Amino acid sequence: MIQAKDRQKAITRLSVKSMTIMALLGALAVVLMLFEIPLWFAPSFYELDFSEVPVLIGAFALGPVAGMIIELIKILANLVITGTDTAGIGEFANFLIGCSIVVPAAMVYHRNKTFKNAIIGLITGTACLVVLGGLMNAFVLLPVYAYFFNIPVDTLIDMGTKVNKSITDMSTFIFYAVVPFNLLKGVSVSLITLLVYKRISRVIKSIAGIK
Repeated sequence: MIQAKDRQKAITRLSVKSMTIMALLGALAVVLMLFEIPLWFAPSFYELDFSEVPVLIGAFALGPVAGMIIELIKILANLVITGTDTAGIGEFANFLIGCSIVVPAAMVYHRNKTFKNAIIGLITGTACLVVLGGLMNAFVLLPVYAYFFNIPVDTLIDMGTKVNKSITDMSTFIFYAVVPFNLLKGVSVSLITLLVYKRISRVIKSIAGIK
């Protein structure tokens, strides 16, 4: 009975420590969202940030579910700070898009925690990000933004045409703007994660009591 209580206390402490780490990584992700880099091939509302790096690090260290929680913390905190113009629909779509790289990458990595599996996981996650990102932009994000800002979708496409003459309709917008944007984001956050993960993971696992 005493051993069961001790085990439960240990699990509780582990959970509290893990949640604290997730909250800190989520907060760091929100800060990184503030630093956005405009891109030459996409309209101004597509800007690159590295907020998925802390989410990926947390998912690699603590598991795919932890990655989803960190992503949710990031989205909710940003929602509180900046508000929403889409009644939360855009934020929900962004949550799904963020999870599309984080969850597959962490699932592959946690099957066998090797550097090779980390690379395979990040490649898999980037591929999922590109596919889901394209679909979500075409069928959810762009129509939702057009609706809430009371502008035609063609106006958003025209913004793409101004920076890239190859963009003439929704299909070319996705192919020449959204797909390269998500591919660049996936590759860049993956490379940064690979460079810094080992050092940071030691600290995370030490604090959380994970071997």
